[in-house]
Amino acid sequence: MTNKLENIGFYTLSDERARATSSSSPLMRCELLVTEACNFKCPYCRGLKDLKGHMPFDKAMATVNLWIEQGLQNVRFSGGEPTLYPYLNDLVRRCRDAKVNHIAISSNGSADRKVYERLLEDGANDFSISLDACCSSFADKMAGRECGFIRLTDNIRFLSSRVYTTVGVVLTEDNISEVPAIIKFADSLGVHDIRVIPAAQFGMFLPSSVMLGMDKHRILAYRANNLNNGRGVRGLGAEDTGRCSLVLDDMAVVGDFHYPCIIYLREGGAPIGKVGPNMRGERAEWSQSHDCHDDPICRGNCLDVCVDYNNKVMELQP
Repeated sequence: MTNKLENIGFYTLSDERARATSSSSPLMRCELLVTEACNFKCPYCRGLKDLKGHMPFDKAMATVNLWIEQGLQNVRFSGGEPTLYPYLNDLVRRCRDAKVNHIAISSNGSADRKVYERLLEDGANDFSISLDACCSSFADKMAGRECGFIRLTDNIRFLSSRVYTTVGVVLTEDNISEVPAIIKFADSLGVHDIRVIPAAQFGMFLPSSVMLGMDKHRILAYRANNLNNGRGVRGLGAEDTGRCSLVLDDMAVVGDFHYPCIIYLREGGAPIGKVGPNMRGERAEWSQSHDCHDDPICRGNCLDVCVDYNNKVMELQP
């Protein structure tokens, strides 16, 4: 791979990070799943097995503090639907006060505008909103209930005018034919990028034609280019490294456990260990001993951008 990771559009990935990553480098990206609760019932969602209800506030704050002590650069709060978590703003303010660069929220976009306004005031500066349809009736089907489509899209438009905002389009056999319309509609809302990804259980290969003409969105253009070259969104190729270096300075936490990544967690993989001061060492050991080609979750579900990052680390740290 000759292109710089910076060209992909994921701000957490860079050649500099790949060159410097280790078990003692600053934590570049961490994701905390703060609640199981969600007001949607998306048909592709598998829920959380290691968290029932809300994560206790003291445990959530202790995890964030552990990350901050190790140089946390970027953080994401998700769930469930994180805006239902009663202490979300406290966690956001703690990260703001610690000068964390990007404080991201993954949301379904259904909360009252005032909820998002308060998060902005408290320091949130990155939002990823789910947008799996381009019209109200179909959006209700994808959300598994009446989703308040006008409010959702108004919130996307509002957030996009204030901070870095992307939409995530999860594709299933139900909405695959709607992709061109969804992308065009998302673009009309002023979003900064569009992340299109097939739901893991469907495993479909996306036609590249559905994402043509949107080069201004770097993540979308990156995926379209991959598809044009016959590469899927998910999965390892035989030539890709089997070593995951992403785990060294990147992690996902739910409840008492830390996982290799958010995909591994969502797909029901085992955690690396329990949250605590030894996490970085445990992750370094996992990175050294785990062959991703032998793991069906990694082999079949690792995202293109993560594969490229791990290959880049092998290129820069042979």
